[in-house]
Amino acid sequence: MSKRNSNADRFRKQAIASDLEEPVSEARKLAQKLGLDPYPVKYWIIDYDEMNELIAYGGFQSRYPHWRWGMQYDKQRKQGQYGGGKAFEIVNNDNPAHAFLQESNTLADQKAVITHVEAHSDFFANNEWFGLFTGGQLDEAQVNAAAMLERHARAIDGYMSDPDIDRAEVEKWIDHCLSLEDNIDQHRVFQRRLAVDGTAEELDDDLAAKLDELDLSDEIKGEVFDDEWLEQLEGDEEGVTFPDVPEKDLLAFVREHGKQYDGERERAVEMTEWQRDVLDMMRAEAYYFAAQKMTKVMNEGWAAYWESTMMTDEGFAGDDEFMNYADHMAKVLASGGLNPYSLGMELWEYVENTTNRREVLERLLRVEGISWRNLSDVVDFDDVLAELEPPDALESISADALDDLTSLPDEWIDHEALERARAGEIDVDQYPWKVLTYEGLARRHYSLIKRQNRGFLSRVSQNELERIGRYLFDDARYGSVEEALADVDFAAGWDRLYDVRESHNDVTFLDEFLTEEFITENNYFTYEHSRATGQFHVASDAPADVKKKLLLQFTNFGKPTIAVYDGNYNNANELLLGHQYNGVMLDLGQARETIKRIFELWGRPVTLLTIVTEVDEHDIEVAKRRNREPEAREQGKLLRYDGTEVRIEDVPWEDVEHLEADDVDYDTKPEDWLA
Repeated sequence: MSKRNSNADRFRKQAIASDLEEPVSEARKLAQKLGLDPYPVKYWIIDYDEMNELIAYGGFQSRYPHWRWGMQYDKQRKQGQYGGGKAFEIVNNDNPAHAFLQESNTLADQKAVITHVEAHSDFFANNEWFGLFTGGQLDEAQVNAAAMLERHARAIDGYMSDPDIDRAEVEKWIDHCLSLEDNIDQHRVFQRRLAVDGTAEELDDDLAAKLDELDLSDEIKGEVFDDEWLEQLEGDEEGVTFPDVPEKDLLAFVREHGKQYDGERERAVEMTEWQRDVLDMMRAEAYYFAAQKMTKVMNEGWAAYWESTMMTDEGFAGDDEFMNYADHMAKVLASGGLNPYSLGMELWEYVENTTNRREVLERLLRVEGISWRNLSDVVDFDDVLAELEPPDALESISADALDDLTSLPDEWIDHEALERARAGEIDVDQYPWKVLTYEGLARRHYSLIKRQNRGFLSRVSQNELERIGRYLFDDARYGSVEEALADVDFAAGWDRLYDVRESHNDVTFLDEFLTEEFITENNYFTYEHSRATGQFHVASDAPADVKKKLLLQFTNFGKPTIAVYDGNYNNANELLLGHQYNGVMLDLGQARETIKRIFELWGRPVTLLTIVTEVDEHDIEVAKRRNREPEAREQGKLLRYDGTEVRIEDVPWEDVEHLEADDVDYDTKPEDWLA
């Protein structure tokens, strides 16, 4: 590109950016009014190719040299070309955050992604799982991912440019490390550098074999070494086993105890400094991106929820932009497969609605003469909804009706802003939210009176009424329904959203809020592949089955959980891994290739124990004739790679039964995980 064209391009992008100065400024102010507390965000306008490059790089401009970025770029470019969906923006988790907007977006699209980005940045800044990367707390000074990734890029580029290091070996080593990027302990506070202790050093060499090579006489051995020590070396007694408990952070374990395999010498040798350094960098990046993988549904749903609140409920999309925005949002929420935007937004709305419903029901159950047994019979829910409608002065704010706001409760009104609006300093017709407080906005947008939610209050089950009623204290009683409803906390739903946003990840979020009511109302079901027909079919619409299957897709990023069970397997420094089986079997083809890569990081044989489900061919034929699924049986498998070939063999059940969960245990208490 010529210098002239480059300058013209830069000036054009600056002109586009200047058109967005007001939307960016006002979106931030509105987000803060709604209770969001985002990192500062820097916005950049980029073209189509630049957007694809950033997406390939995970949202950052500088990454280490590697073929994976080119592959991801090509995939993203083809997705845009062949109808796979347009990328409107990308934002990274950093302080300040950087958001990149595509220049071809319409103004309505740009406003939508700006409000979306502000909510993402709030999630990054306040969700505790992101704090695990910064030492277990959300310390703003510690979040500088762009600088970290740029340092990694420079360091790896330096290794690849070093004449004493084979560039292909560096890229191959990165491949080995990346094969384990999801095999970390994402529930543990990240520690950047790990000390390499002497355990592996002490255990590394087969001393018994070395003694044989020396061809010492039994007499000399007896004088130098006692019988007990020699017997232990020869494997007659159990050797040292470590770790004490299964270790999920495979990257940390191979860094601390691993070697590299020297093909010429056919043995394990010490890793070089650059190899350990690359391992450190790949592990740090895996932990940095872990929180985003762990909160995909929550984070995208959170951003979609507040984007909709700002753009639609609060009219941030202008009248001439609304149809364009509606089309934009419909495309985002309607994309196929397991859509994190749609599922996440529906769950956040459900949390808000159930919280608001409980708040109302608790007030009603304190009315004289009303109990959980008779509430549905004596209370007209349509009358209740009419009472919950916001006052006209709050619903229809305009410059001509500012005096009407004085009739509203003081806690709903930003009185300083109201005076500025009266002085003509605030365009209240365009930005009515500026004269309201958080409480006023919560009242103005109360979820239970929205058209799509008007049946939610009356759908409460008798079991839920009993559960609420039995645990109410008689510390407040009301003489009428009207008196009770006047005491409702209209910010309860939003307050609950912020509490949940702070402590949960996708697994805990789904575990707590993917209830039978939610699953039934939204018509969720499971499907599976039939071994009898070779086709997919609906397997179940039972809420318990739906919840279990969804949780399996998000546990450990939806990847198998592999842990180190012994770093001195067979008393020969071999690595024993175990697949913590939860009903979903490993892809044995991928497992074969992965343990080959782990071998390169360990330098010695690698063994993997797992459980698979197998079906006899005869049983399949019988099942086809009877129009049912064949019964599968569980079988223990051992995969072992010694540097030459992968051996797979059946093992007795007692060798693998410790890997099987009696029931799927997700350990879903965030306060325990974060303790």
